[in-house]
Amino acid sequence: MEEEAVYPRFAHCGRTYVYVLPCRDEDMLKIGFSHDPLDRFRTLHRRFFRFFDLDRGLLIQTDRLRDARRIERLFLEAFAEYRAPAPLAVREAAAGHTEWLRGASAAAEALARETCARQGFVLHAPLGAWLRDQFAERAALLYGWSERLFDALEYEYFNVPAAARSGHAGRALRETLDACEALGMDLKSLVPPQVLAWYRSSDYFGTR
Repeated sequence: MEEEAVYPRFAHCGRTYVYVLPCRDEDMLKIGFSHDPLDRFRTLHRRFFRFFDLDRGLLIQTDRLRDARRIERLFLEAFAEYRAPAPLAVREAAAGHTEWLRGASAAAEALARETCARQGFVLHAPLGAWLRDQFAERAALLYGWSERLFDALEYEYFNVPAAARSGHAGRALRETLDACEALGMDLKSLVPPQVLAWYRSSDYFGTR
């Protein structure tokens, strides 16, 4: 069982998002663009929903990659003096070397709103609301996926010696449910009862 998350994939058809993604505990933010923002956030930090402040983050939605590239360049040129090294907690391979800014959060938000108003792009703010909508649209996928992973971790617990268990299924399932809960979603309506009981338990299958 691969250690993965059930984060939804988006059929982008050229649609590209520029993201302004502030850290939660320090005045730093990441500028970038992606066809699939959720997947990109996860490459930066597996627990992105805790590391980044989603209620202060935002997305600029464009229909063409070249527009997203242009907007990203606008931000990086406007705030060149604010550039900073990526936080150590961010995966080095995904961090980027020029897209982190320190002390520019308010000004970056203002520029995003001005750009959307002037050029007619759709602004998604706060980012947390957009993410909740994406998860909600894929609730049926989450239900079945969580049930399969629960079956996998149950099988492993009862059939594999403790020293040989990978724990991949449990970690992937817990991480995804943590993300849903951080977004304020009602897990009771999203996953089977046995999955919710496992998630709420301190020692169910000894996976805490």
